[in-house]
Amino acid sequence: MAAPRHRGGLGPRRGGAVIARQRDHRRRAAGARGALTRRAFDIAVSGAALLLTSPILLVAILAIRAESPGHPIYRQRRIGTDGHAFDVLKLRTMVQGAEGMGAGMAVNEGDPRITRVGAILRRYSIDELPNLVNVLRGEMSIIGPRPTIPVQVEQYTARQRGRLAVKPGITGWAQVNGRATLPWSERIELDLWYIEHRSWRLDLEILRKTARMVFHGAGLYKGASGGWDMQA
Repeated sequence: MAAPRHRGGLGPRRGGAVIARQRDHRRRAAGARGALTRRAFDIAVSGAALLLTSPILLVAILAIRAESPGHPIYRQRRIGTDGHAFDVLKLRTMVQGAEGMGAGMAVNEGDPRITRVGAILRRYSIDELPNLVNVLRGEMSIIGPRPTIPVQVEQYTARQRGRLAVKPGITGWAQVNGRATLPWSERIELDLWYIEHRSWRLDLEILRKTARMVFHGAGLYKGASGGWDMQA
């Protein structure tokens, strides 16, 4: 006897495929909504922060100009989301042409190339305030792995390239967990852990720790650079 034909419906296989597509569509839609929400958060926070800190930025720029020759804003090529390059903006904390002096790209606490004004700016992470412009441009986020230089990305393993899956940030999980005191490989692992567990609750915890560090003058980027963070 022939097997009875299926009447009506999509059939088990086709129905399962439709359900899978619907789930995938919902995941993509949720991801798009999350990205829009995060972008709105970045714009609101960076815009407000620029307005509030504009007097500090003005004083810092005047102090940099008074102490040493050269442009007060420092630009450096960094790698962002999916390997796209952009110029990160910072207040200059070192003498003009520092990249061609001494240890080159490596920067350590007490580096003689750091100016007196620069040391103060770095202590309170004021030199990072121009990063807010990068956030407004959409090149960075408030929270995420720090953007790094091309030569380092060239040495990433396949796993470490996962660090480029999200926008780089002004502050991040590695920054509030001993950033400059850790080997570079451990910092990357902290960034990868953040990407895997990213949530608004975790972001708020990072912001809380960041505020505490800056308030106490610990700085987010204080200490040895591990040979990679010129002017960082």
